[in-house]
Amino acid sequence: MGLELDSIFESFDKNTIFKDKTFLQINHQPSEIPHRDNQIKQIASILAPVLRGEKSSNLFLYGKTGTGKTLSIQYVRDELLKRAIGNTNFKLRIEYLNCKLRKISDTEYRILAEMIKKLGGEIPDTGLPTEAVYNKFIKIIDSEKQLIVLILDEIDQAVKKISSDFLYNLTRLNSELSKTQICIVGISNNLTFLDELDPRVRSSLSEEEVVFPPYNALQLQDILKKRAQSAFKENVLQEGVIAKCAAFAAREHGDARRALDLLRVAGELAERENSGKILLKHIDEANNKIEKDKIIDVISSEPKQFQYVLHSIIYLSEQRNKDKQHHSEPIFTGDVYNYYKENIKTKMEILTQRRVSDIIQEFDMLGIINVRVISKGRGGRMREIKLAISNDIIEKAKEIIKDSLQFL
Repeated sequence: MGLELDSIFESFDKNTIFKDKTFLQINHQPSEIPHRDNQIKQIASILAPVLRGEKSSNLFLYGKTGTGKTLSIQYVRDELLKRAIGNTNFKLRIEYLNCKLRKISDTEYRILAEMIKKLGGEIPDTGLPTEAVYNKFIKIIDSEKQLIVLILDEIDQAVKKISSDFLYNLTRLNSELSKTQICIVGISNNLTFLDELDPRVRSSLSEEEVVFPPYNALQLQDILKKRAQSAFKENVLQEGVIAKCAAFAAREHGDARRALDLLRVAGELAERENSGKILLKHIDEANNKIEKDKIIDVISSEPKQFQYVLHSIIYLSEQRNKDKQHHSEPIFTGDVYNYYKENIKTKMEILTQRRVSDIIQEFDMLGIINVRVISKGRGGRMREIKLAISNDIIEKAKEIIKDSLQFL
């Protein structure tokens, strides 16, 4: 075994594939953002008044995952902060918060607590009334003359788990401040998110909107070529690799993040094989691996209520497959809710059927299940549910849920 490990480590020491892998990673901030000039100019024009100490309009950015929303706002943020250096008339602060991070998006309290920490304050993770946390937040930000831009990334995730009330409260804070003004930049991957908001919240949040369309295959190729020049050593890409990566990602709603992940994972697979080159077959292998890893990661990171619902779907599916008499009978949303309500023993509240239906819809969007709407005429519509993941992922999902819920 020792000799085998030496062989593996020595092959990695040679590093014939990568020059600098960080250029393919999500947290890399490129000096240029191709094919997003129009969006960056729009954002800059809307936020420019903050350089004069004036509150800008609240701004909402939306588009599918991997369309450059976060990169673009961070690019504009950095340029604004560079220009604001040395200004003695007022202080400009631009704070970024990803609302999808665990232990942040669960409650309004935690989001506010995280903002307070970013602004230099301290607050316990739990224990205070939400109103007291708001008062602490106001006290900190209104302690000196400043202008604050709050960038709330994946804001739809927080609204989904809490409500839109906290957004409304944030947009109304300026009326309670004497020295400070706040403007909010919301970012969402959900294109219909704004339509689902309470009208009063929407009118106060999205005074200005910038849409990020999906990248097409040629734009993705351009992005990949630029990153690949810095990430890989010379002549390690088989002809057609970049085009195939771009084609895969273009099918996935023009997701540049997906394209970069594909290229990076393909490079890692080639490196493990000691191939010396990234081949077309490595792109196929990387695509399969990413699909599996993505689903496992989603199941692991989702709240316990989501895991309860998924357990119900898996259990009912397996029972139908075992029962020859009911083998061909489909599973409907009502079946899932009834099993969930009757069998889940937990101190947490039991969700309403509407909320469970929303969770089922999210599983459909994630590709974990397939939902087919069946019309029953005057009887309304029913949603038929089928698992859309392979058996090995189902088994892994069951392990994750069992460890998480500890009741199975």
